[in-house]
Amino acid sequence: MQLNFSDDDVRFQEKVRQFVETEISEAVRDKVRRGIGLTREELVEGHRKLDSMGWACPFWPVEWGGCDWTAIQHYLFQQTLGECCSPGALTFNTSMVGPVIFTFGTTEQKKRFLPGIKSGDVFWCQGYSEPNSGSDLASLQTKAVLEGDEYIVNGQKTWTTHGHWADWIFCLVRTNSSGKKQEGISFLLFDMKSPGVTVEPIITMEGGHEVNQVFFDSVRVPVENLIGEQDKGWTYAKFLLGYERSTFGETPRNKRRLNRLRQIASEEQHYGKPLITDRRFRQKLADAEVQIRTLEATELRGLAASASGEPPGPEASFIKIRGSELDQYLTELMVEAVGNYMLPQVPETEIPATNQTPIGAGDAAIAAPTYFNRRKVSIYGGSNEIQKNIIAKVVLGL
Repeated sequence: MQLNFSDDDVRFQEKVRQFVETEISEAVRDKVRRGIGLTREELVEGHRKLDSMGWACPFWPVEWGGCDWTAIQHYLFQQTLGECCSPGALTFNTSMVGPVIFTFGTTEQKKRFLPGIKSGDVFWCQGYSEPNSGSDLASLQTKAVLEGDEYIVNGQKTWTTHGHWADWIFCLVRTNSSGKKQEGISFLLFDMKSPGVTVEPIITMEGGHEVNQVFFDSVRVPVENLIGEQDKGWTYAKFLLGYERSTFGETPRNKRRLNRLRQIASEEQHYGKPLITDRRFRQKLADAEVQIRTLEATELRGLAASASGEPPGPEASFIKIRGSELDQYLTELMVEAVGNYMLPQVPETEIPATNQTPIGAGDAAIAAPTYFNRRKVSIYGGSNEIQKNIIAKVVLGL
């Protein structure tokens, strides 16, 4: 893909840059820059500001709020948001449940759900994984029984990101136990305030509360909240996972992280010399840059397809594998770079409010929690082992 920027492209990029610099607070941008989690309020505010410009869901069909942009404009938009450390749109809203609804939902469902998803007025979470159904997602056991015009849902979901913040959940449930396990799954939408829904926190190894267990005790869901056909939810689930996996590249963020690593290595002393003078560490930085550039090329191919209206294809599994591995590699290099300044555990409330501090009080405070937190990225969204199986079967035909 050739990227030749016209004068209009340059003006568009500058418009995005000015928007971020004037509309997104420096405090929020500094948290994004340093990899510190945003609050629900900060995430929603960022989403709504993007929506005010018509930019919350640019890949959606134009009739539902998408942007009639070229592939280059989509690229510049993503790159500029990343370079300027702006929070993006709500991922579960715009990159997951939204595409499922506008692709498989009825006209009534589109009119009912898409406006709130686009505006950020409704905060969504995902109900996929279960305690014994993670990588083998099709083995899920949360059951929905049709009684009259309602489904009665019983079961449990786990690793539900932002479930404690969510207003609604899109959920895979078992509606048929006969035949192949993939053929008895349905895709339901329902309110997290429904009677019988209980959310319990899971505290991850760095001490953060991001994921949850969600229990369903005879939760009543109107039949009109079923997306597509009953027992055909596996098709919609795979479609959604393609969109989710295509978000793992994170090229703008990884470029920022690599630049910061270079800065730290130029300052940090290693046996009396800056770490950047260590030949082996320079090799690691070069390896990371090569990985970022090659992953970006793969992302660009997917971006060009998305801009023409095509859903993510098998390349999403490539992005998921390489993106998660690169994410983890960069956190390992950060731990190595800050060295003995690193603090093993710092509550988020005690992390210095700005990065304009010595290494020991700035990057070192977040290095270990980030390292521990990012161990999960090679698992969620479909473990990397599963992605390799998909590539072998779908791409290589093995």
